[in-house]
Amino acid sequence: MKVLKFGGTSVGTVESLGNVKKIINSLDTPAVVVVSALGGLTDKLIATASLAASGCDDYRVEMTKIRERHDNVIEGVIAPESVEDCKAKVHPLLDELARLYDGVSLIGDVPAKTLDAIVSFGERISSIIVNMMIPESSHLNSLDIIKTEKWFGKNIAEANLTNRNIVDNFKPQMGHPIIVGGFISTDKDSGEITNLGRGGSDFTAALIAAALDADELEIWTDVDGFMTSDPRIIPDARIIPIMSFVESMELCSFGAKVIYPPTIYPVFHKNIPIKILNTFNPEAPGTLIKDFSHKELAHHGRVRGLSALKGVAVINVHGNAAQNVASISSRTFNALAKNGINVFLVSPTEDNDCFSFALKEADLDAALNIVKSEFAPEFSAGDIAEIDFIKGLSIVAIVGEEILQGGFISPRIINTLERASVSPAAISEGASKTTVTFAVPDEHTNLTLQLIHSLFF
Repeated sequence: MKVLKFGGTSVGTVESLGNVKKIINSLDTPAVVVVSALGGLTDKLIATASLAASGCDDYRVEMTKIRERHDNVIEGVIAPESVEDCKAKVHPLLDELARLYDGVSLIGDVPAKTLDAIVSFGERISSIIVNMMIPESSHLNSLDIIKTEKWFGKNIAEANLTNRNIVDNFKPQMGHPIIVGGFISTDKDSGEITNLGRGGSDFTAALIAAALDADELEIWTDVDGFMTSDPRIIPDARIIPIMSFVESMELCSFGAKVIYPPTIYPVFHKNIPIKILNTFNPEAPGTLIKDFSHKELAHHGRVRGLSALKGVAVINVHGNAAQNVASISSRTFNALAKNGINVFLVSPTEDNDCFSFALKEADLDAALNIVKSEFAPEFSAGDIAEIDFIKGLSIVAIVGEEILQGGFISPRIINTLERASVSPAAISEGASKTTVTFAVPDEHTNLTLQLIHSLFF
């Protein structure tokens, strides 16, 4: 069996939903179909909540537009004889959403729990529409199946309970397409509506695929697959036909917005292949991600692709304490992780008394306070002299299995960049066997990608 996930652009219009219908109807194997909200709707739901909280009555106008959009989609994709039945299922949800907005307007605030409830309506409604569009399909409610728990203040999937729920609810209905909304969930203890965060629909699909031991997970989107770099920057970027799980995770972690990195973990552990396909060009072969042998990957070149992550800052910690890299890195990462801050790059320096790491610029102020607090004793003892930082950077990642073999990658890149007067602020080689990363000024990001892409492709 397969699990198919269709993103917002795939279910965003009458025309794109027509493509989704053809793809589902062409299946010759049992399948679970996970759908996102209509394209752009989640942002609209959040923006409308902010309007309501601000006391602006325009939220009512936006709510009317949300109603009209769903009605137009229903009338465009549902068989005429079933239109009213579909509206009878969808309209009560829209009425409930309108009441939530009225409540937000009344109190002048959007509590986090209320916002979670508001954004859930996108997938709750889209999954009903797709179910009604495919008469032979059945529908399951993710709110009853995907369960979360709190971990460092964030909602994460509670694996054991969620797996049991998936098996118990999906297996009895196998044999025809089962439609379910992605992203949305409920707390395992309170039953309150939660969600799996950014990329949550991808993650829902991966959880289902892993629990049901699917033969394949298909991610249907609006691109033909992973590309060697961003085609908006590199016009001659090409499709990557095959790649490993690790390569795909690395590219996505450093800016390639094809799939959400946590999506890969549940299926990676069971070696369930992922295929990236284009809803608008279903004949394209796409990108196949699985546990390929090094020999198979090497046939397609050592460098698989490039990606870039903008809005990055580098923090430098100076002092004798920086010489104990194992200790300072462990304490830094743990302190930041407990506060939900990720580190993207750790860079060795020629100065043994300096420890450098990169993170999102938006996290810079919080990270500085956390690091200063963590190392307060070292500051007092003089073992840390100062902390400084560099803002306005991007991380450019060069990804490929066994990329470091031979030690030729970094020198070639550095020489190429230096000839173009691009000076990396930091370089990381060895933190991952699959990735070499460079921190460069934001204004040099596109040039860096172009130069490195030309070098290897």
